[in-house]
Amino acid sequence: MTRVRLCGAEEVEVGSVKRFVPDGAAPVAIANCDGELHAVIDRCSHEDYPLSEGEVFPELCEIECVRHGSTFSLLDGSPQSLPATVPITVLSVEVVDGEVFVELP
Repeated sequence: MTRVRLCGAEEVEVGSVKRFVPDGAAPVAIANCDGELHAVIDRCSHEDYPLSEGEVFPELCEIECVRHGSTFSLLDGSPQSLPATVPITVLSVEVVDGEVFVELP
């Protein structure tokens, strides 16, 4: 695992998602669910589409893939609606002094 800094915590507003591309790694989507940041590999498990282009549902802590409408839990990556049936990859997030760090595989 590799720990990388992605952004300042204030850069991801509540209810939003942003895409980051760490050097040499898969793109990462950071979503803000009511002030808590969550990170996933920025790829829908159903059709390899960027989740960062979708909508975040902060009250459910889910993200939607705009390609086919599947939603995923940002807590454990599990699909919440069809057509997706395979979980997405959730990453560990740590905020230190206002800076967002994730653990990359």
